[in-house]
Parts: sequence; C-alpha cells; structure tokens
Amino acid sequence: MSVSSIQNQRRSLKSRLGDGENLYGLFLLSLSPEIAEIAALSGYDFVIVDLEHGAGGIREALNCIRAVEAAGCSTVVRVPDVTQAWAKKALDLGTAGIMFPMVENGRSASDAVSFCRYRPEGVRGCAYSVVRDSKFGFDEAYLANYIDNLLVMCQIESEEGVKNVNEIVVVDGMDCVMMGPRDLSASLGLLHDPGNPKVMSAMRTAETAVLASDPTKGGAYLAGMATAQDTAKDLWTRGYHVVLGSADVSLFKKAAVDDVKANKKAAV
Repeated sequence: MSVSSIQNQRRSLKSRLGDGENLYGLFLLSLSPEIAEIAALSGYDFVIVDLEHGAGGIREALNCIRAVEAAGCSTVVRVPDVTQAWAKKALDLGTAGIMFPMVENGRSASDAVSFCRYRPEGVRGCAYSVVRDSKFGFDEAYLANYIDNLLVMCQIESEEGVKNVNEIVVVDGMDCVMMGPRDLSASLGLLHDPGNPKVMSAMRTAETAVLASDPTKGGAYLAGMATAQDTAKDLWTRGYHVVLGSADVSLFKKAAVDDVKANKKAAV
C-alpha cells in the first residue's frame, strides 16, 4: 500500500468541514505526548498543539503530533505569531492544520496564507523532499495535494481584528476564523470581564460576518473557544463549525482539585 493510500484513510480536517461535519477539539498546553494520546483516544476530532502559550518547542510538538496520529486523530499547531519562520517549522512537522494568532487585517491574513504555500503561490521554504510533511519524500502525491489537505486558521482576538473582519474573511486560502474572546476583552479594556456586553457585541459582529460568508466560495468557517460565559452549547447554537472545549491543563486542574476536595483526609 502506498503512502498516499495510507494517508487517505484519515480524512483531513479541511475535507471533513467541507462535508458538513462539526469539529470538537482540545488545546494542548502541556505538550505531553501521553496527554495528547489520551485526548485523541477520548474522541476529540483534533488536538491543538499550542506553541503560543504551551511550555514547549518544535521537538515537543513533533512528539505530540506523532502520539495523536498514532491514536487515529489529527492535530493543528498554533504558532506564536504570524511569521514565516514559525510557520515553516510547524508545517514541516506534518500537521493537519495551522493556527495564526492575533490576525488584525487582510494583509496579515494574506501573509499567513503565503507562509503556507510554496512558490509561486507563496513563500514557504522548499524542503519537501526531506521533511515529515511529505513523509520524507515517500508521498509522491504531496505537491499535488498539500494545499487541499491543510486547514489554515486565523485568530481574530482584538478590536482591530473585529473592525477588519470582512477583509480577513475573503482572503484566498484562509479557511477558518478562530475567535479569541479573552484577548478581545483585553483589547477592549475589559481584561477581567470577558462576559461584558461590549465584548459579546464585538464577538457577534465578527461572527455575523464570518457566517455570512460561504466557505465553498472563498469564505471561511467559524471556530471558537467555549468559556464559562459562552459555553460550547451556546457556540453550536449560533452556528459555529468548530469548537474548542477546553485545555488539557484546565481539565487536569479541575480533576485534581475535585479529587482533593472529595478524598483528602482533613487534619485532626
């Protein structure tokens, strides 16, 4: 069986969205391969390996990607910023998607897309014959398929990003807008109040623009992070295509605190 045939057994996140599926994921900040594998086996559709806020680098991300894929799941790598260098390193690992934080205008979104494509469509460095993304050159169909297989996500998480949402959404090759409610609240001067009506109004403005677009005709899918003020159920109800339920460290924190409260013997 060829490498291409093996790859086709796991449908890409991009193709699943195109077929009308809704996707549910988890942020991985610990960059622990064991936790990544557990998340994949638990039933998440994908795991975001977080290089923006997670405590790890490219080597740790690679081990997490391998663990997730071994469990039959997919990964998205969130890079620390919109730069060619970080995009190149992340994409060469062979992830199913890439997420760029703090995209504030169409130019930034266009730059992000260009970092994901080889010339002449973009500026991605060409090492496809020796990197994991092409199965180290064993995938003979790689160059014909890599654009179709990669989900490119841009985060809108500032007042400026919301203002420019319409020019971000129409950027060719930008597949999905991910809302960032916490940074958005901070940009509005409401760091400690993400549920403030002003924040929710800005969220609705961006959501409306994204949902009004058609992903099959140059528009974008809508993704978001569930919060105490805006639950996963709320996001699904408003038409989100992709929802992040939590982060691994948050889930462990809750489980650990609940265990201590329930089972630790009080001092006599």
